[in-house]
Amino acid sequence: MAASELYTKYARVWIPDPEEVWKSAELLKDYKPGDKVLQLRLEEGKDLEYCLDPKTKELPPLRNPDILVGENDLTALSYLHEPAVLHNLKVRFIDSKLIYTYCGIVLVAINPYEQLPIYGEDIINAYSGQNMGDMDPHIFAVAEEAYKQMARDERNQSIIVSGESGAGKTVSAKYAMRYFATVSGSASEANVEEKVLASNPIMESIGNAKTTRNDNSSRFGKYIEIGFDKRYRIIGANMRTYLLEKSRVVFQAEEERNYHIFYQLCASAALPEFKTLRLGNANYFHYTKQGGSPVIDGVDDAKEMVNTRQACTLLGISDSYQMGIFRILAGILHLGNVEFVSRDSDSCTVPPKHEPLTIFCDLMGVEYEEMAHWLCHRKLATATETYIKPISKLHAINARDALAKHIYANLFNWIVDHVNKALHATVKQHSFIGVLDIYGFETFEINSFEQFCINYANEKLQQQFNMHVFKLEQEEYMKEQIPWTLIDFYDNQPCINLIEAKMGVLDLLDEECKMPKGSDDSWAQKLYNTHLNKCALFEKPRLSNKAFIIKHFADKVEYQCEGFLEKNKDTVYEEQIKVLKSSKKFKLLPELFQDEEKVLSPTSATPSGRVPLSRTAVKPAKARPGQASKEHKKTVGHQFRNSLHLLMETLNATTPHYVRCIKPNDFKFPFTFDEKRAVQQLRACGVLETIRISAAGFPSRWTYQEFFSRYRVLMKQRDVLGDRKQTCKNVLEKLIQDKDKYQFGKTKIFFRAGQVAYLEKIRADKLRAACIRIQKTIRGWLMRKKYMRMRKAAITIQRHVRGYQARCYAKFLRRTRAAVTIQKFQRMYVVRKRYQRMRATTIALQALLRGYMVRNKYQMMLREHKTVIIQKHVRGWLARLHYGRILKAIVYLQCCYRRMMAKRELKKLKIEARSVERYKKLHIGLENKIMQLQRKIDEQNKEYKSLLEKMSNLEITYSTETEKLRNDVERLRMSEEEAKNATNRVISLQEEIAKLRKELHQTQSEKKTIEEWADKYKHDTEQLVSELKEQNTLLKTEKEDLNRRIHDQAREITESMERKLVEETKQLELDLNDERLRYQNLLNEFSRLEERYDDLKDEMNLMVSIPKPGHKRTDSTHSSNESEYTFSSEITEAEDLPVRMEQEPSEKKAPLDMSLFLKLQKRVTELEQEKQSLQDELDRKEEQALRAKAKEEERPPMRGAELEYESLKRQELESENKKLKNELNELQKALTETRAPEVTAPGAPAYRVLLDQLTSVSEELEVRKEEVLILRSQLVSQKEAIQPKEDKNTMTDATLLLEDVQKMKDKGEIAQAYIGLKETNRLLESQLQSQKKSHENELESLRGEIQSLKEENNRQQQLLAQNLQLPPEARIEASLQHEITRLTNENLDLMEQLEKQDKTVRKLKKQLKVFAKKIGELEVGQMENISPGQIIDEPIRPVNIPRKEKDFQGMLEYKREDEQKLVKNLILELKPRGVAVNLIPGLPAYILFMCVRHADYLNDDQKVRSLLTSTINGIKKVLKKRGDDFETVSFWLSNTCRFLHCLKQYSGEEGFMKHNTPRQNEHCLTNFDLAEYRQVLSDLAIQIYQQLVRVLENILQPMIVSGMLEHETIQGVSGVKPTGLRKRTSSIADEGTYTLDSIIRQLNSFHSVMCQHGMDPELIKQVVKQMFYIIGAVTLNNLLLRKDMCSWSKGMQIRYNVSQLEEWLRDKNLMNSGAKETLEPLIQAAQLLQVKKKTDEDAEAICSMCNALTTAQIVKVLNLYTPVNEFEERVLVSFIRTIQVRLRDRKDSPQLLMDAKHIFPVTFPFNPSSLALETIQIPASLGLGFISRV
Repeated sequence: MAASELYTKYARVWIPDPEEVWKSAELLKDYKPGDKVLQLRLEEGKDLEYCLDPKTKELPPLRNPDILVGENDLTALSYLHEPAVLHNLKVRFIDSKLIYTYCGIVLVAINPYEQLPIYGEDIINAYSGQNMGDMDPHIFAVAEEAYKQMARDERNQSIIVSGESGAGKTVSAKYAMRYFATVSGSASEANVEEKVLASNPIMESIGNAKTTRNDNSSRFGKYIEIGFDKRYRIIGANMRTYLLEKSRVVFQAEEERNYHIFYQLCASAALPEFKTLRLGNANYFHYTKQGGSPVIDGVDDAKEMVNTRQACTLLGISDSYQMGIFRILAGILHLGNVEFVSRDSDSCTVPPKHEPLTIFCDLMGVEYEEMAHWLCHRKLATATETYIKPISKLHAINARDALAKHIYANLFNWIVDHVNKALHATVKQHSFIGVLDIYGFETFEINSFEQFCINYANEKLQQQFNMHVFKLEQEEYMKEQIPWTLIDFYDNQPCINLIEAKMGVLDLLDEECKMPKGSDDSWAQKLYNTHLNKCALFEKPRLSNKAFIIKHFADKVEYQCEGFLEKNKDTVYEEQIKVLKSSKKFKLLPELFQDEEKVLSPTSATPSGRVPLSRTAVKPAKARPGQASKEHKKTVGHQFRNSLHLLMETLNATTPHYVRCIKPNDFKFPFTFDEKRAVQQLRACGVLETIRISAAGFPSRWTYQEFFSRYRVLMKQRDVLGDRKQTCKNVLEKLIQDKDKYQFGKTKIFFRAGQVAYLEKIRADKLRAACIRIQKTIRGWLMRKKYMRMRKAAITIQRHVRGYQARCYAKFLRRTRAAVTIQKFQRMYVVRKRYQRMRATTIALQALLRGYMVRNKYQMMLREHKTVIIQKHVRGWLARLHYGRILKAIVYLQCCYRRMMAKRELKKLKIEARSVERYKKLHIGLENKIMQLQRKIDEQNKEYKSLLEKMSNLEITYSTETEKLRNDVERLRMSEEEAKNATNRVISLQEEIAKLRKELHQTQSEKKTIEEWADKYKHDTEQLVSELKEQNTLLKTEKEDLNRRIHDQAREITESMERKLVEETKQLELDLNDERLRYQNLLNEFSRLEERYDDLKDEMNLMVSIPKPGHKRTDSTHSSNESEYTFSSEITEAEDLPVRMEQEPSEKKAPLDMSLFLKLQKRVTELEQEKQSLQDELDRKEEQALRAKAKEEERPPMRGAELEYESLKRQELESENKKLKNELNELQKALTETRAPEVTAPGAPAYRVLLDQLTSVSEELEVRKEEVLILRSQLVSQKEAIQPKEDKNTMTDATLLLEDVQKMKDKGEIAQAYIGLKETNRLLESQLQSQKKSHENELESLRGEIQSLKEENNRQQQLLAQNLQLPPEARIEASLQHEITRLTNENLDLMEQLEKQDKTVRKLKKQLKVFAKKIGELEVGQMENISPGQIIDEPIRPVNIPRKEKDFQGMLEYKREDEQKLVKNLILELKPRGVAVNLIPGLPAYILFMCVRHADYLNDDQKVRSLLTSTINGIKKVLKKRGDDFETVSFWLSNTCRFLHCLKQYSGEEGFMKHNTPRQNEHCLTNFDLAEYRQVLSDLAIQIYQQLVRVLENILQPMIVSGMLEHETIQGVSGVKPTGLRKRTSSIADEGTYTLDSIIRQLNSFHSVMCQHGMDPELIKQVVKQMFYIIGAVTLNNLLLRKDMCSWSKGMQIRYNVSQLEEWLRDKNLMNSGAKETLEPLIQAAQLLQVKKKTDEDAEAICSMCNALTTAQIVKVLNLYTPVNEFEERVLVSFIRTIQVRLRDRKDSPQLLMDAKHIFPVTFPFNPSSLALETIQIPASLGLGFISRV
């Protein structure tokens, strides 16, 4: 592909930058071949011209698409180069807070300098058993891969952890070992895995120190081999150490420390046991104060000392040895304080009685003078003589420091040797995993011998790494059958040869050390002469003659020659060592030096007699005795080279796994990324070399299915063929013209670097074009919709406006017309009014004139006639008016006065009524006063109305009088002539009338004043009433406010109380659940210990006979939790108890044994009480026997043969009574012999006698019942025989009968005969009634059959009509389905009929036996009693009375010796499948309970105890044997619960008898209280439930991730992103891939099995809830650990899958089981993937929505959110910070993952059975013929 196709406008590239190493830029125009300058724009917006190299014309590296940035595997990047790797690591580390990243086979680990919650046991369980590519990168994934390959390939493994100091190597190695210890477990009781982990604090204390780069830097390399047995459990470990930095003991640079153990000792100096060491502050000692930094922030050295001592104790280092170690270390500190005084330039001396040396000698147990002498002198030996030479002060100080280093190195080796002994395997090792924690490539300003050795080791490791990567690439190409072309990769063999070959650096160094006058300068000159200008990798510095430069694979390093020879020789004066060896007071000190000559290296921890732990590990040749001195003289460099070769041989014999630790910055800032430092380390650790090797070939690899799924959008419909491989080939040939850019393998397509990015670009362009087309169409559609809406709106507006205008015009016309009409009528009205007014005026004038004339006449007549009447009435009215005015005035004055008093009282009351309580007290009184005032107002209104009525009456009387006067006027008119005479009188009367008018006017004026006063009074009264009403309303409002407040307060108090009650209830429920869970966990732990005890016992037995074979590990999860997943133990038998108590004294006893013990104690006391009752019963039996004997003696003999037969029976009964009496006497004697409790215990003689006698009595009782029936039948036959047969014999027979009657009367037998006849009649009557009932039942059943046949006929007709309407194919299918249904129903009916017939046959056989026995006895009796003549002449017809069918009591009887057979047939060998399908659910439980009932009926406590114990042990045995079979566990869980419910239902307790029928209440237990056994059965049910959950989990576990996450239920929604070297599990549904349908089918299977077994519905709900919790927890945990699953499309897939599970719950009516709520975290996580994640509103919505997720989970999902397509956007870091701030106050668990192993506490609600026990039949298929129904 041409560069012009990739370097186009807007393409992004990387350009070098001195600060950030690489910067991103964007092309502003297309690149054309020949261009010398690229026009770029940086991300900050600055334009730049980038000049290309004129020689190479090399273009800047292209940047990967954003969709690939942040990938888990660096090899998934399309462009593989340094800037892409650096940017991907930075994005993951800074933005996503992910510290692990894959780079092919390498795990890159960046030190976060912060504690992360990603190493808990839940994370270990999540990674256990997973493929390495299926989960996000993690150190646990590498450890799991090594563990899995060890088990699968039977090959030893190695994990190589390397990196700079402070990069986190030691921590990574520690977590890897913790993973192995947790997953594999220990094969013995010695807790080897704990010891392996305990070695870490010891080695850290003596081998780690603070440096400028790391507070806990390992100053030595170590290789730990963890050994495993054939079952891949840890059995031991071994440690090798390399190149301890001894110089740190005597010298530390600024801001550094010595080894931790010295500071721990100083911090613990105040302890009593350390007083003898005479230690002090760390600043006191020369060896601990040089760095000036004795304290590490956040580290408590005293606490670390405690941890170190605990680890030593755990590893078997005794307290005495520990104190010896501390003495040596304290001695080293005091030795460092020893000072020397110069006597001259060549000699020195120690000051006399020098305190530090004195303390050192006391601690070491050596002589002061001797040690002081040899510190200042040395012995020189020549060929002929030996002489002592003094040394200078400088040499003495160096010798002192050399001695301190030597002592510490030997002590280090001694401790490592003892750690290895403690970790040594006691059994044969099968394989091992090695963890190499070794220093990374180092370069400092001054590099010496230590850096040279470290870099030499890294050269060797890098070579091994390159070869392994090259080999893996080659294997991949060969497997896919792709032509293999050699890839040129960097081979550092020349550098290794420069160092270790003959005449190499080390060889020349050793040679110089052997020279008498060898020096660093002469050695440097030899190096220059040998290698300078001859080897390209060796250089000489320009300005130095004492240094040399070597070009390592990572960088050039300049080494200073000064000190090389001294460090290589590691010289210690032999005389000083001899002084220390001569110590007799301190035994440990000589041990440090006694095996010195046998040790391979002073700096190696390999013990002299160590047995290699690996079959494939290269064993070093054993040293010959003669070589001991020579071995001791080997230089440090030579020893290090040998140990390094041994290490490389070991690594080459294993499968390596690589962890490269990166230090992100030098300042230990959390999550801070320094690009320069990171690039240096990436180059040094070989990550970029891996990238280069991958990029040289075909780094990008896709399966054909993944390629088709990803790039389906680039294909046309005609390009898609049935063969995916051919389809991909055709498409690639069209898309990429250059065939060298890709290769087709067997299963994958291989692409060159950059081709995937090119395909992604084409795909993005195609999708972008499609998006543009969709946007164009959508926008056009939206604009058309908008235009249509606007047009429609305009038309609507026009319509409304025009309508409005039309309405306005019509209104104008109507108003005009109305105005004309109004004018017309107005004018007419005015004219008519004027006319009427004139007419009325005329008429009024006429009327007035005429009236005046008439009135004149009337007045003249009236004055005289009515003067007296008017005066009378007027005077009376005036008197009444005066009285009323006075009365009203008085009343008014009273009212005024009372009002004044009331106001005063009101003012007082207002003052008093300011509190709420006063208002409450006076409220009722005020209302009464208001009512009184209202009543007074009503009375005044009534008076006012009465006054008005009086006035109206006066007016009426006045009018009547006026009428009378008018009549009189008429009369006067008639007598006008008579009135002429009285004219004068009329005139006088007129004058009087005028006076009266005046008076009338006065009266009217007074009336007006009275009315005004009344109005004023009324107004005042109304005003007063209104004021009172206002006050009343105010009081009412205040009252209402108070009532409302009181009501609100009461409501608030009630609500708060209810809230508190609800909260307390919830808290109590939570406490109850916690307590129940704690109890069930304890029960689980007890069962596990019990199971472990049984396993250990079996292993001991097997170890005695046959060695236990191993097994291959198939799954890490199974191996890790083997002891947890296989527990189902049997309760220890009595004979095993002593052994168990000896072996496990601290272990708890089984609860069943304890309950049995308590039951036995209780039973002993009960039997003591029963003794007396048995004595009383014995007395009663004796009295009854005596009375029966007396009656039999009084009774005369019977007639004939029958009397003889009865006498024989009587004799037999007497003998039986004597026998019973003798047996009772024996029982009494046995009971009275002793009063010890053991007598009445099960198995005692009295107990056995009682049981035997009860059994014989019950058998004898059955025989006697049958004999009674036979006697009754004989009596009836005798009655038939004596009846007359012929008329001629009537008298004879009557005579005989009379004689017989007389005989019987004489002999007193009439009563007995009558009783016999009456019993016979009753028997016949009952048989007749039973036959009648059976006939009615048969008739009813026939009617039912007729009805069912009619219904069947109708149904057949309907089906036939429906089938006729269907098409032919469907008709055939429906007919087949119908036929299958019919045959199934018929089969079931036939099976039921067969069972009924079996029952009938068994019943008839029993009756036949009884009848046959009766007939035989009757024949014998008749032959004996009847003469031959009677037989011939008078044949007797015997009446054969059938036996009444036995009324069963719902009990089952079995013999004691058949108990084991019962348990075997009913429990151990029972197949659940057949029982569940063919028989009633819970049948074994019913059978067992019916057996218990019979034992209870017999009052046999030993039988009850034995049966219950055998049942429980049998259930445990069958679950232990078939504990991984779901049907078996479900079947016995259901039956155990049913057995438990039966024990409750028939216990006799009122609480459990509410739902029983009267018949069921009769079946209750009568003798024993089995409450303790109910608790034992409840515990057993809990154990079975937990085992059922584990079986469910094991079945569902492989399906969940594949079905819920990986499988695309909605095809085409999720896109397949490019993946790296480690392929993930494919999400395409292959044959072996689980889908959601697989999960639902499995759930259906579980549910149907539980329903078939008759499991309680509430228990099924709990099981379903647990299943859904497992599904939700495992899915969410994997989602949180898989970055590729956190996308929008995957959220949609999860939502759909959860909806399908909810639909399943609805179909099964299980929505109220609480299962849906367990999926709530998963639902919210899916919603979180789908919601918007940009604004603050989105953050608020997320915080309110995700209430079931913890803060850590929400942040983790947001960090992992990865766009699948370019159109999705990543979550900004600022948005995540906003979420964290909002969730800061939320109090939730910091744990990231859900506990998938959590089991909800189970309850067993009481569920009584309606099944009657007496109706239960035992099928013959169970093989229980030895038990019988009772």
